[in-house]
Amino acid sequence: MSVTSSPREAARDSASRTGVLTALRFTLLMAVLLGLLYPLVVVGLGQLAFPHQANGSLLSDREGRIVGSALVGQRFTSERYFQGRPSAVDYASDAVAGSNLAPSNPALRERAEADARRIETRDGVEPGRIPVDLLTASGSGVDPDISPAAAAIQIDRVARARGLSPSAVTALVERYSDSGGLDQPTVDVLGLNLALDSLE
Repeated sequence: MSVTSSPREAARDSASRTGVLTALRFTLLMAVLLGLLYPLVVVGLGQLAFPHQANGSLLSDREGRIVGSALVGQRFTSERYFQGRPSAVDYASDAVAGSNLAPSNPALRERAEADARRIETRDGVEPGRIPVDLLTASGSGVDPDISPAAAAIQIDRVARARGLSPSAVTALVERYSDSGGLDQPTVDVLGLNLALDSLE
C-alpha cells in the first residue's frame, strides 16, 4: 500500500528544499566574497599604497640581506651596538607577550636589579639614572624602540667601541629619533645600528 503525501506536505517539502538550496548558494557566495575576493582586494591595496609596511617593514644591511623588521626588536650583545628593551619572549615575533609579572613579584625585581648592574658596568651609569625602558620589557616583548634617554646613556660606549666621536654618534641618534607625535619620543634601535655599520 503506497502512501501519498498531501498537497500541503508536498509544498512544505518543496519549500524546505528551496530553503536548503538558498542557504547553500548564500554560503558559497559569502565564501567567495569574504574568503577570496575581500582578502585579495585588501592585500592588493596594501601592496599598492603601502608596500614597505605590507611586506613587514623589513630592513636590509649594506649587502642587501634582510636583517630584521622595523617593527620587531632584536638582541644586540656587542659593545658596538645600542641595546634595546629587555624581552620576556627573547624577541620571538611569533610568541609576543609580556612577562605578566606584577611589580611586587621578586623574580621581576631580581631581573631588573641584575639588568641595572649590567648596564651600570657596561655604560658607566648609576642605577638611579638608568631609564626605566632599559629595565622593563614591553607588553609585546618585541618593542623595537627605546627612549631618547635610553639611547643617550649608551652614546659614549658605542662611540668608544667604534672609534667614533660622541658627536657623530649623537647625530645618528637624532636622525633615527621620532618625535613620537601623540606618543612618547622614540629611537629606532635596529635602524640606528644598521646606520652605524654603514659608516665602516
